[in-house]
Amino acid sequence: MTQTAQVIAETDPEGSDWEIARLTLDRFGALGDTVAEFEGREINVFGGIPGERVECRIVRYRRRRKAVVSAIVTDVLEPSPHRVAPPCPYFGPCSGCQWQHIDYGHQLELKREAVRQAVDEYDSLRGTDVGATMPSGDVFGYRNHARFTVRRQGSLGFVNRITRRFVKIDECLLMAPGINELLSRLQGRSGATSQLSIRYGVNGGGWLIQPRLSINDVGMETGQTHYAERLLGRSFRIGSPSFFQVNTAQAERLIALVARRLRLSGRETVVDAYAGVGTFAALLAEDAGRVIAVEESDAAVGDARVNIAGIDNVEIVLGKVEDVIDDLDIVPDAVVLDPPRAGCQTQVLEAVARWNPPRICYVSCDPSSLARDLDIMAGLGLAVESIDPVDMFPQTHHVECVAALRPAA
Repeated sequence: MTQTAQVIAETDPEGSDWEIARLTLDRFGALGDTVAEFEGREINVFGGIPGERVECRIVRYRRRRKAVVSAIVTDVLEPSPHRVAPPCPYFGPCSGCQWQHIDYGHQLELKREAVRQAVDEYDSLRGTDVGATMPSGDVFGYRNHARFTVRRQGSLGFVNRITRRFVKIDECLLMAPGINELLSRLQGRSGATSQLSIRYGVNGGGWLIQPRLSINDVGMETGQTHYAERLLGRSFRIGSPSFFQVNTAQAERLIALVARRLRLSGRETVVDAYAGVGTFAALLAEDAGRVIAVEESDAAVGDARVNIAGIDNVEIVLGKVEDVIDDLDIVPDAVVLDPPRAGCQTQVLEAVARWNPPRICYVSCDPSSLARDLDIMAGLGLAVESIDPVDMFPQTHHVECVAALRPAA
């Protein structure tokens, strides 16, 4: 990196001195920010696009006793052709979205490239087919889950991850309309708690608001233990502790993609590892002979038992996948892996390789852990057929992937 930084002084309207630097921006970093050179080292710059020349506010702070320097774009001197005007008035002060200032078509290209870069770190994966990122039908208004910080007599908002300043939010453009409607009714009335979670059934219509609030004049209940949502025509119960995809419509497309990659004929035995509330198990069961769903969370298993009611060919195993997988007395024809962001334990990957099933789908929300695990599986005799990025999180740098594998020989 050869660019230099020009530091100037500026005063904000309140009279406080800001440290302003003029920077040329390089690549994207791990947090979705651009990277630039400042004071002889690389720093993260929020709100930029690689190749731009910008003015930035320098933010200095300490994290875990370590001095950290970041920057926030305040003016664009030489814009990228991919830059657009972010529609949200909170973009920047909020920091929840990283990419509202980037044309959506380019966001999709960037996510595909991020996946490609992650897999190219491994010799065994170089040249793997990485498909075009599947776009989200809704680029705003798609989130069914919000977590708000509560400050200042019940104000709901978010904390900027760089400045750590609280920002009151009256409407979040990423949230489904139902969440924003609930936000407007709860704004300024949630002072009894420091955090508030709202989950909303985009297709089901119900909501889950935690914790229970002692308010009587908003015409709504709070403190629910679960809510209902519908995926591909089937109803699912989701409890407060249980994971569920935040983009309901795109989750349906992701499940359909997994079904296409598995190519089930109605006779196969399928293992659904990290099954959560049973979405894959319930929705794949019609095309399988038998589905075994493995999940460690008691709460999620409780939801899953409700969600598979009436489906006779699904069994649920309670336990950590790495603890129980060697005790499953089966040789499956297909496997779905949908682990948390950190990926799979090695013993899980080894067990899948011993089974050597004809078809495997690995669903991941982190390209780095996905690439690491795919490299391990390649070393165990499995071949990666394709990787499909899926945009579950428009306006952010996050990307979901579906990797399809088969026996190498």
